[in-house]
Amino acid sequence: MSEREHAPHPPALPHRLADPVPVVLGGTAVWFLGFLVVLLVDRSNSTLIWTTVSGGLLGIIGYGVFYWQRRAARRGSRGAQQGLEDA
Repeated sequence: MSEREHAPHPPALPHRLADPVPVVLGGTAVWFLGFLVVLLVDRSNSTLIWTTVSGGLLGIIGYGVFYWQRRAARRGSRGAQQGLEDA
């Protein structure tokens, strides 16, 4: 037997560190805050405006996919991503 088989397993992360919801929602909020800052400071820079809008919208879409997968995992769907039941 190798050393890897006898190595102890690392402890599970505490729930507050394993839950991705605050990070996803916080990141999305930062993108929309950036959008407001760009509107107030440099409205003529359309690249920054569209970048921040896209970041915020992709954050919303990403959270929607995460929420959908977590619901599927909690109801026991075979196609759901594993490890989301406790999140």
